[in-house]
Amino acid sequence: MTDKKISNQEVKGTKDWLPEEFGIRKYIFDKWRQVCLSYGFLEYLTPLLENADIYRAKSGEDIGGKELMVFVDQGDRELAIRPEMTPSVVRLVSKIYPTASKPLRLFSLANFFRNEKPQRGRNREFWQLNCDIFGDDSIQSDLEILQLSIDLVSSFNPPKDSFILKVSHRQLLDSLFSLLKIEENMKIGLMRLMDKYNKMSQDELISRMKEIGLESDQIDLIFKFLTSENIEMLVDKIPELKDSSGWQSLVNIFEKLNGLGLLGYVKFSPEIIRGFDYYDGLIFEVFDLHPDNNRAMFGGGRYNGLASVFGVKNFPAIGFAPGDETFRLFLSVWDILPKNNLKDDVYLFPILSDNLEKESLLLASKMRKNGIKVEVGFGLNKISRALEYADKSKIDYVIILGEDEFAKGVYKIKNMSSGQEEIKKIN
Repeated sequence: MTDKKISNQEVKGTKDWLPEEFGIRKYIFDKWRQVCLSYGFLEYLTPLLENADIYRAKSGEDIGGKELMVFVDQGDRELAIRPEMTPSVVRLVSKIYPTASKPLRLFSLANFFRNEKPQRGRNREFWQLNCDIFGDDSIQSDLEILQLSIDLVSSFNPPKDSFILKVSHRQLLDSLFSLLKIEENMKIGLMRLMDKYNKMSQDELISRMKEIGLESDQIDLIFKFLTSENIEMLVDKIPELKDSSGWQSLVNIFEKLNGLGLLGYVKFSPEIIRGFDYYDGLIFEVFDLHPDNNRAMFGGGRYNGLASVFGVKNFPAIGFAPGDETFRLFLSVWDILPKNNLKDDVYLFPILSDNLEKESLLLASKMRKNGIKVEVGFGLNKISRALEYADKSKIDYVIILGEDEFAKGVYKIKNMSSGQEEIKKIN
């Protein structure tokens, strides 16, 4: 009987990160963390597993349904690997909200899993930054989330006009539905159709709207809404929406963004619907404007009504969540990924003599304690072999401690780029 051979390839939809790729992801994550901390946000983390029902309650039919990775544990509990963070962080906050100092500014960096078809910019396993503000329902927290989103992208120094933040409002959509006299059981289906405005032809969209029971005059009004290029055009086409709290909120937000010099990054886009069922206020998506990668990078919005699924009183909440894959693509197509050498500032310390192994290791240890990165060679090395390895590995410096150097109480540091050698005393 032969042993079964197990594949050494990653599970479909997941990726191994070799050191070079890990360095790129770390660069992205470190920037994200730095920007969040600069706004006074605090970092948290929740478990990888959750009760499956928390995603079914509000995450929508895809993420809370067919994309959910579910299993039953030994206690006969139905659990899920988290496909998103929002229900998890609301669960966490719901435990502490009554006594916590508010507002709560929280962020996390975590991995997630969705059982979906892998494609460009979308894996089954992915990493996400989640930024949320809890306990404030004012326009100031809406504004801060938008400002944080812009700063998050801008911190990577992208070219001018490389991205745009598209903004809309769920209460504006509610006002439209009231004008249309849409029945409650049709709203979610219609929202999901409108969310596909840029993904299917107009004829197909009209046909699908008729299938769910909409009349021609209702469809005409929907297209007036979807084709409005700014908030002024919207109320020119549909004057009744000027009384909407969503419209008034957006006018206020745009005025404040203009005052901060950020209006050039933002555009009113009524086709932004967002797929999650829990959004109930401001909604937005950040788009990459590169012609080879014109797509949404990330999005978010206000979700004041999610806490009740945990049996507590609802509380104000707003947030967003960029993913690692779409963000990496953005940096790649605009050619702003870091080109760092993995061995930058590393010192190679070859053992050049059996008699000097102890002294070499002690010196290497002392240098590490002083903040220097030292890679000690294994086994006995010839200096020519060590220099060849350093050159191939793109190591910047080589420490030379041979019998002659040790007899003089010194060691040398060879700069691999310039070829110059610096002599230092062994203390």
